[in-house]
Amino acid sequence: MTEHNFQNYVRKELSKLGYITFRCNVGKIRTIDNRWFDTGLPKGFSDLIALKNGKLFFIETKAPKGKPSTDQINFINQMKKNGFAAGIAYNMNDVFEILKGS
Repeated sequence: MTEHNFQNYVRKELSKLGYITFRCNVGKIRTIDNRWFDTGLPKGFSDLIALKNGKLFFIETKAPKGKPSTDQINFINQMKKNGFAAGIAYNMNDVFEILKGS
């Protein structure tokens, strides 16, 4: 399963459990008139944000052989340091472990 497909799968499964889940696109793209457009989120921002019962969860999804970047690890550590549940998910078991973290 690709990372993109896994992200969509997580979003659908969490929706069934009552979570509101958003996909967070991060990065830069070149516009048609050759300018760079920055999405505005910081480097390393998690792929998904899930909300439920007043709690916020940051989920970085990865394909089976995917490896988190230094920026992604730093972002997750900062979120945890500030009391949020955050982590890297390669499968739904990882997602559920992140959801237990808060």
